[in-house]
Amino acid sequence: MAKKKGKKRRQSHGLAWHWRQTDSWYYTMPGTRKRVPLFDEDGERIQGKKNKEAAQLALARIRLAGTQEDSTPPPSDDHWLVGKVCSEYIQHCERSVASGSMSKSHLDSTTAYLNDLCKSCGALELKEFKKGHLKNWLESHATWKSPATHRGVIGVVLAAFNFAESMYDMANPIKGYKKPRAQPRLHSISPEDEQIIYDNTDDAFGNFIFADMHTGLRPFCELAKITADDIEENERGMMWRVYSSKNKKTRKIPVQSEVATLTRTLMLTAPKGSGTPIFRNSRDGAWKKVAGVTRFLTLKKKLGWDKDKVKTRYSCYSCRHTFAHRMLSGYWNDGAGCSIEVLAELIGDTPKVAFDHYGREWGQHYQDPLWAAIGVTKQAG
Repeated sequence: MAKKKGKKRRQSHGLAWHWRQTDSWYYTMPGTRKRVPLFDEDGERIQGKKNKEAAQLALARIRLAGTQEDSTPPPSDDHWLVGKVCSEYIQHCERSVASGSMSKSHLDSTTAYLNDLCKSCGALELKEFKKGHLKNWLESHATWKSPATHRGVIGVVLAAFNFAESMYDMANPIKGYKKPRAQPRLHSISPEDEQIIYDNTDDAFGNFIFADMHTGLRPFCELAKITADDIEENERGMMWRVYSSKNKKTRKIPVQSEVATLTRTLMLTAPKGSGTPIFRNSRDGAWKKVAGVTRFLTLKKKLGWDKDKVKTRYSCYSCRHTFAHRMLSGYWNDGAGCSIEVLAELIGDTPKVAFDHYGREWGQHYQDPLWAAIGVTKQAG
């Protein structure tokens, strides 16, 4: 059993110390665990890690005046700072990653977004933080242009404040902040482009893309984690037990015979009980998001797809889109497309999400009645 590390105090009593979450300087009152913000001679909070000397001078003034106990009180538990909300949620995410209930990539993006928010608004008390502060912060990032990016960032911030509300009864000052409408960016890879990918990459990445294209699994949080212990065989063929860290659910899906054949081959070097992922990189390790994304970007540049308006949007996740498109269009079933409900079960979405993302664009079961209603029958062939 690993030895537990002792709890490390994050600030020194009697000294000025910097809190990264708010980018401000504080001191801790003797005999307490309370943090007191330090102010300059103009009454402004001292911020910036480089302003240690100014913070020490502010603390010296307090001691000289003998007002250490009577100085501006720190925010109490009833007056949380935005920085504390962010800090508590990041710690919650770290514990979730340690327990396996959250992905490391989600923790990394959460930490980056919330630390950035703290640089702008971390020193504000919750009662001071308004939706306008959040809007101005979002708009201050010129590179955050797409609605999808804004939805993701807003989702992280709302999650942090909802956590503080549910766990500590802190009123959420930005409850109801509207996220941009989801605008699915669907990219279905043609069979010809699929073959070009296989012809221009190594077997490890090619196998990973092939399996993803033919199962529709989320590439890194699902497919990359499949092991031999998740494989079942019966008289009808092979089935996979898939756990999604996104919705915390497990589903069983049948796989096509070509995928089953490839899986049996790869299982020879990743048998049951080994814990080794079936689909591994060239170094015999699990595919990570950073490595997979980098590999696909490199491949697109090699093929000149980075200069094509359509193909430059291809990614590992496009394999999931491609699977959905092919299932709905009957690509593997003589043109008889599956229903949204079947697709949703296979890819681990709700029928509503599957319809919103794929059905409106590719679902022939829902488009055929529209054509029939205006007198256009389905053409043969």
